[in-house]
Amino acid sequence: MSTPFYVSPQQAMADRAEYARKGIARGRSLVVLQYADGIVFVAENPSRALHKVSEIYDRIAFAATGKYNEYESLRIGGTRYADLRGYTYDRQDVTARGLANLYAQTLGTIFSATVEKPYEVELLVAEVGATPAEDEIYRLPHDGSIIDEHGSVAVGGNSDQIGSYLSQRHRDDMDLGEALRLAVASLARESGGGERELSSDQLEVAVLDRKRPQQRKFKRLLNRQLTSLLAEPESAAGEGEAAESAESTDDSASSEE
Repeated sequence: MSTPFYVSPQQAMADRAEYARKGIARGRSLVVLQYADGIVFVAENPSRALHKVSEIYDRIAFAATGKYNEYESLRIGGTRYADLRGYTYDRQDVTARGLANLYAQTLGTIFSATVEKPYEVELLVAEVGATPAEDEIYRLPHDGSIIDEHGSVAVGGNSDQIGSYLSQRHRDDMDLGEALRLAVASLARESGGGERELSSDQLEVAVLDRKRPQQRKFKRLLNRQLTSLLAEPESAAGEGEAAESAESTDDSASSEE
């Protein structure tokens, strides 16, 4: 009779964690930064249909990296929870902390299950407050632990290198353009020594803007607005002057006629 193969619980958990980390590392990176008027999400994502950043509720957004089908099912579950809680109680009762606890329980249960493989995902849940001090960002790794973040955070890919780059340069009082250019610069340095060129077509960008008059603070940045924000201030000023010059030339020509 053969001896049954035995693996200690500690080794089994270590193997599952390593499996999940390798899967997450294969995904493209995503960064979240606080800025003066809110929170900005920047992901390297050329797809316009498969989003890595989404709205959950009025002041709350969800971002993830890893396997799309796994984090999409978590996003849908979080949206249903938020809608039901807001309808049953009050919209103010839907919080990022409550969603983070829900996701932590789900990921923790899946990670410790003996049959299912762990989810290859890392999540970020953020809520914008009335002031920067009230902003909340929670990071949830594959094992369901909750990490309270502040300022800047990176997940997926080479997140350690990106996070180090951000922590040395990020300021809470940055405007949106500064924060966005810093985020893109950090993603461009992801692969090591070389610096890549990331255009607006390769990025998915969204903000939670506390200054928006609407109850819903989530907004995607697309096309011209994103390109304008990514331009250096000097370049943007030069383009503006050129446009003004062209307009004045057209006006002069019209008056001569």
